[in-house]
Amino acid sequence: MPNKRQFLFALAAAAAVTLTSCGFQLRGSNGQTGLPFKTIYVNAPETSTLGAQLKRYIRVSGNTEVVSDPKSAEAVLDLLSEGRDKAVLSKNTQGRIREYTIFYKVRFRVRDGGNKDLLAPTDITLKRDLSFNESQVMAKEAEEELLYRDMQSDMVQQILRRMVALNPA
Repeated sequence: MPNKRQFLFALAAAAAVTLTSCGFQLRGSNGQTGLPFKTIYVNAPETSTLGAQLKRYIRVSGNTEVVSDPKSAEAVLDLLSEGRDKAVLSKNTQGRIREYTIFYKVRFRVRDGGNKDLLAPTDITLKRDLSFNESQVMAKEAEEELLYRDMQSDMVQQILRRMVALNPA
């Protein structure tokens, strides 16, 4: 038994050494993933969960402060629109719906303090396929809501990656 444990430990150590020697790093572990702004104002409706999640992610990034006044911000992130949509993907032989495609769409832009566009209005659309079963309507509604939350988290990451790539100079 100890030989098997030692073998697994050696295998894990070899994998770790191999990953680090090829330049692999966990996301955010190099310290260069922060936003290129000291302060930012997130222009989103108070009821927007996307806006709240964006503010939270920016705050935990550590090097950018979310301010409450757009005049004191180095950059302004405008959430221009946010929407959900659903389309029928397939039907069975009786004409009943078997699958949906759900969409999450966001349009945003980033401006500097002088109201000049750093990132022109940009559209991002995410989609997921969702199977449907008439006998499990409540479970499928819960699954749909879970998929939308997952897409929202993915949307926040995509917006932040686009902002990190900006060069305000």
